[in-house]
Amino acid sequence: MWMQTLFCSAIMLTLFNLSIITTSGNSRRKDKIMEITYSCVGDYLLPDIKLSDPPDAPPLGRYGMMHKAYLKEHKPVLYGQLLLSERLYPLCREIDEAAATRLATIPDRVIAHEIILSELVYI
Repeated sequence: MWMQTLFCSAIMLTLFNLSIITTSGNSRRKDKIMEITYSCVGDYLLPDIKLSDPPDAPPLGRYGMMHKAYLKEHKPVLYGQLLLSERLYPLCREIDEAAATRLATIPDRVIAHEIILSELVYI
């Protein structure tokens, strides 16, 4: 029962957010309304929500994967927000690039690895 109530609340909030009328000056216009399709799963209607296809980018490196795993395990709310807003992979890719740059500037690999873990990956 609680899941059905939660699901109905989420649908109502989504519909409310999509149908907000905004004002710009004196003219009123309706924001672009997204059409949502639903799939029937058992007795429930679930929205068909998909993330957009990622651009052709190289896969995440070691430190990007470590940051993603850290967020998923220790900060699940932030992980979910970043994933749904499609900012997770660009962030992990940025951390991976920063780690690679930092690794190239420090001559001792063991010390560089410890510095990268403490400064970049586990932010």
